[in-house]
Amino acid sequence: MVQSRLLDIAISEFGSKGLEGASTRAIAAAAGTAMSSITYHYGGKDGLYLAAADRIAERMSAMMTEPFDVPAGIVEDAAAARTRIHRIFARLADKMASDENADWTLFILREQMKPGAAFERIYGGVMGQMIETLADLVATATGCTSARVARITTITLMGQVLALRSSRATFLKLLGRDALGADDIHDIKARIDANIDAILDSMRAEEQGQA
Repeated sequence: MVQSRLLDIAISEFGSKGLEGASTRAIAAAAGTAMSSITYHYGGKDGLYLAAADRIAERMSAMMTEPFDVPAGIVEDAAAARTRIHRIFARLADKMASDENADWTLFILREQMKPGAAFERIYGGVMGQMIETLADLVATATGCTSARVARITTITLMGQVLALRSSRATFLKLLGRDALGADDIHDIKARIDANIDAILDSMRAEEQGQA
């Protein structure tokens, strides 16, 4: 229990202040444990930072398990692939719109800007699996034969969902809100769905035109 609380506090501290700015003394004090506990279990600040990244990977795995809960080896048709794309993005949009995971999303945003060993650990979990799966689904949904094009498309699709977190202040200012309401989230998700379909339809038409 103490170690779990320690890691959660570390994620929050590292996310808001970065590796250099966070204080292990403050993290230990907030967790109600001794500094020696960090040294003993993690070897110091760098080890604690990597352990925080592993904790984030575990939390992401728990958060995104359901959209990947299908038997391995199934060959999906275009319609089924499109349905799964919508399901994954709907789940991700709900999480990005919520304040529930604000602490570790800040941590990830810092690693996006300056990736290191911690990013490799996070990407090596469900994050990488999700992105690779989406790229495969995009290819199946559109008939795209270029892996590079499918991956670039996946990046652009993800951008509109990740903006719910990375550009939250801009969203709220533009909408004249202090927080996103249920109606806002519903309408944003509907627009994301429409954008996904428009992009997939366009890609499919391009592939059929080249055939």
